[in-house]
Amino acid sequence: MSDPFLTQMLPQLASGAAHTHALGFAYEGLEGDRVRIRVPWRADLVGDPHTGVLAGGLVTTLLDHVGGLAVWVALKGFQPIATLDLRVDYMRAAAPGVDLVAEARCYRLTRHIAFVRAWAFEVSPEDPVAASQAAYVVNSDGGRKLGANLPRDLGAPA
Repeated sequence: MSDPFLTQMLPQLASGAAHTHALGFAYEGLEGDRVRIRVPWRADLVGDPHTGVLAGGLVTTLLDHVGGLAVWVALKGFQPIATLDLRVDYMRAAAPGVDLVAEARCYRLTRHIAFVRAWAFEVSPEDPVAASQAAYVVNSDGGRKLGANLPRDLGAPA
């Protein structure tokens, strides 16, 4: 991993945003085209205090975020993306008191859409807590500059 984007930027993108930092997301690494992040178990992230299981919304956020990282890996750099569609299948409750790991892979990239599969698990992706299928819009300006869709003379009467 000698690419500065992968060695320097990707770890920052994993945990540098205000919400990911607050949730404790941590970059775990990259193996081939699969990226991993971890969220440590914390009492304030528990959805049901009686069971100690992490909140379902946290799992969804984790899968969405690792999916975005996988898109940037496929793009080989940062550019604006947005989640277009995200489906999460919950297969079981997360183990109480245990960190959760998420892994994602962008399996298809077009000019405008990236398709990603991701898994959340404690130890192995073979025993997932949840799995997701997502599509992300890739900001492709087609060589145009910002504002290319605006009228040339913004002061002209309609």
